[in-house]
Amino acid sequence: MKEIHRFVLAALALQMACVTILTAEPNNPFIGRWALTLEDDFIGWLGVTQEAGYLDARLLWKWGSVNPVASVYMIGDTLYITRLQEVNRKDEQGEVVRTHTLTETFVATVSGDELQLRFSSPNMNGQGLTRTQATGKRIAPLPPKPDLSKVKYGRSVKLLGRNSLKGWKLTDPKLVNGWRVEDGVLINHPEQHEGEEHIDYGNLRTVKEYEDFNLTLEVNIGKDQNSGVYLRGIYEVQVLDSYDKPLDRHNLGSIYSRMAPSVSAEKPAGQWQTMDITLLDRHVTVQLNGTTIIDNEPLLGCTGGALWSDEFRPGPIFLQGDHTGIKYRKIVLRPIKK
Repeated sequence: MKEIHRFVLAALALQMACVTILTAEPNNPFIGRWALTLEDDFIGWLGVTQEAGYLDARLLWKWGSVNPVASVYMIGDTLYITRLQEVNRKDEQGEVVRTHTLTETFVATVSGDELQLRFSSPNMNGQGLTRTQATGKRIAPLPPKPDLSKVKYGRSVKLLGRNSLKGWKLTDPKLVNGWRVEDGVLINHPEQHEGEEHIDYGNLRTVKEYEDFNLTLEVNIGKDQNSGVYLRGIYEVQVLDSYDKPLDRHNLGSIYSRMAPSVSAEKPAGQWQTMDITLLDRHVTVQLNGTTIIDNEPLLGCTGGALWSDEFRPGPIFLQGDHTGIKYRKIVLRPIKK
């Protein structure tokens, strides 16, 4: 009987502990959005939420998309996140012979509005781990939607000369420049040579940096071409040949991997298309070919490939040029007066 009594007391204690944990969950210091800076100068973003007593998270790590994670849980005051990555094993001819799944682990601790995060992943060859550290800063809550009817603009700035790249530079000067301007058209031609080593071409950014603004431009997207327009160096408005494809958060005019267009307004490949983009108070409006496809929607954080994760500093307009060729013209920016 004494053994049963001790078991019952232990079970009751465990139930009380669980209730305490659940009661404390709404005050979980990890809940919120975090701007991440990795030790190798890449960026990231973490969003932790709680619904119906369960923790969930979405993660951006260095590049690519913002995606759900495989699992998220806490042990004591430490947050654990896992993410699954599929890796294709290829033979000598380059044929996929097996798909292997790697489990990546993220371990986070928090102090106030500062986050410390450790990342580890098995190496693809099965030997050892890759480890990286990151720091995070809590992102302040979003302000209410701005009233765009009351916005006042400064003088328009033409960002593109007729036959010169003056006012522009590569985001990484060590890469190859595939950009040139001909008769007012900005052309990217990242040419590769068959049988030779792959050439890494660079992205192009304005020398000057901006805060909130309206940006208009025209873009000509060839078949299967892929680029992007980064606002303030951190939010990518996707540029892609997505004509006649289902709505997706990676289509032309989307906020890459975060926000899908509400309606399709693309033209077929090879035609000039107009984009009208307004960034104000961490909200974005995108008009494509005269149709509003994103209407004053909140931006939850940076997108993959951003220059930094800090949403509160000025930044450049930068154009993605490391994927395929692309053409832009009539790039005009109107700063918003505060």
